Amino acid sequence: MYVLSGGAAASVVNGVRDQFEQATGSTVHGVFSAVGVMREKLVAGAPCDLVILTQPLIAQLVASGHVVAGSTRSLGRVKTGVAVRAGEAHPQIRRRSDLAAALQAARGIYFPDPEKATAGIHFMNVLKALGLDQSLAAALRPFPNGATAMAEMARCSEPGLIGCTQVTEINYTPGVELVDVLPAEFELATDYTLGICTAATAPEHARVLADLLAGPASEAIRRQGGFEF
Repeated sequence: MYVLSGGAAASVVNGVRDQFEQATGSTVHGVFSAVGVMREKLVAGAPCDLVILTQPLIAQLVASGHVVAGSTRSLGRVKTGVAVRAGEAHPQIRRRSDLAAALQAARGIYFPDPEKATAGIHFMNVLKALGLDQSLAAALRPFPNGATAMAEMARCSEPGLIGCTQVTEINYTPGVELVDVLPAEFELATDYTLGICTAATAPEHARVLADLLAGPASEAIRRQGGFEF
């Protein structure tokens, strides 16, 4: 069973993996990264039975014939938040001016790919809206996806670091803590949606996994990570 997924849903897939494998005898092979990268892999012909991306990207894949019409299901909405290393002081970020001050005070700013990751694209737009994209360029530390960005921030011993990505990738990463979601004017809530691929080699198993991912079996995992539904 091959799964291509945005990083925000990685822990949901891993959370139901054992139940799925026991029920079907099939092994989950999951690849998790920026949604744009995952879409490109699928379109390029990478093996995939079930894909989890943002709702608009899944809709495009239905239209292009890569995802079975009627197979799509939402896992929930995920907001974008700000993180610091575990144990460090939480800056105020509820207002535009607070967020700007927190970013300007940071020694390093960790975030996902600003061209292919949903949260990374959004964060760069926030920096531009704040007029900080140029002045803070030397502090920016982008990574291929939010999970990697948070893991790297957790591993770094340098004080005064800050990060921005989907709240799920913050909540599921040991060593970092969620400060808060972005201020209301910069809020981004992303609907992560699954779909069964038209080229699936095991569509019956894909439907079982879809039920686990979008149904009651994973509800607690999703809520804990920050999914809203």
